[in-house]
Amino acid sequence: MKRLDLYIIKKFLSTFFLSIVLILSIAVVFDLTEKLDDFYENQVPIREIVLDYYLNFIPYYLDMFSQLFIFISVIFFTSKMAGNSEVIAILAAGVSYERFLRPYLVTATFLFAFTFALGGWVIPRASEKMLTFTDKYIERFTRENARNVQMVVDEGTVLYIESFQKRTHVGYRASLEHFEGKTLTQRITADRIRHQKDYTWRLENYTSRRFEGMREYLVQGQALDTIIPILPEELFITAEQAQQMTNPELYNYIEKLRERGAGNVKAFETEWYSRFAGPLGAFIMTLLGVTLSSKKVRGGMGKNLGIGVTLTAAYILFSTVSTTFSVSGVMSPFMSVWLPNIVFLIIAFVLYLRVRR
Repeated sequence: MKRLDLYIIKKFLSTFFLSIVLILSIAVVFDLTEKLDDFYENQVPIREIVLDYYLNFIPYYLDMFSQLFIFISVIFFTSKMAGNSEVIAILAAGVSYERFLRPYLVTATFLFAFTFALGGWVIPRASEKMLTFTDKYIERFTRENARNVQMVVDEGTVLYIESFQKRTHVGYRASLEHFEGKTLTQRITADRIRHQKDYTWRLENYTSRRFEGMREYLVQGQALDTIIPILPEELFITAEQAQQMTNPELYNYIEKLRERGAGNVKAFETEWYSRFAGPLGAFIMTLLGVTLSSKKVRGGMGKNLGIGVTLTAAYILFSTVSTTFSVSGVMSPFMSVWLPNIVFLIIAFVLYLRVRR
């Protein structure tokens, strides 16, 4: 570490955390103003507002807009250095442009590790508390009924439930199908399905059809207890709840969804890939910010900041739109998440070659 490295790293981190404090303070004020009536009408204790909501609100939005903070920070202090002819002096002293970039990339590595840990372990717990608070006091979004649930619950076993009530743990019009390869060997239908305990379920008013070649064996009864390796809570997990899972939990749950052939696995895969693509965007935004602002231009910092805000808004918009491609089936979850990074990396590399010359 040279004095130049420490100088740039200090400016980078101080500007980054200062921008976080300023922007998130404004965000908290606006959010509080918007939700003040809800807090008052529901008589929410101040302790819960501070500890359960806003203490988790800050890291959640810090992670969401970290790329914006990084990009604006780099452009702000690098434009100031360029305006004061510091960049010219550094390069004129024999420092190569690659060497000049080193402290930026070192800081970007630190911010990558910081945002990766934040998004993979801290944010899920913060999201869980914040969403629980929101559901309780502001806007109820948890479902009491699950409809048209179909999944592979075991190898060769498919469960279907037309309607399931969370409060009573009772479902209606259910079927349980067993396959050997692609051949249906047994199909059990029931008017009701009731969770007993653990993986034990009771089928009520059931009809069982077992197939052996051209023969069919029919059995009917009032109640049949059977083992189905699924819990009622798993019927209500939605894509929004992927944000409440840590990285290991999310990975394991995706593997379980793939085994069961669940239809909403793409939404969870999108969240999984985003947890890597987002933090790695720190390197892309840093390189893009340096190449845009290290050259002294007419118009100074204001012009660079204007370009920076426009590009950041385009990056965030592109990232938001591209994730919908995976849900609609136009792209794979991996490609839809990484596409904005690939496009902006190409832009940053082209700008780097121009500035380097």
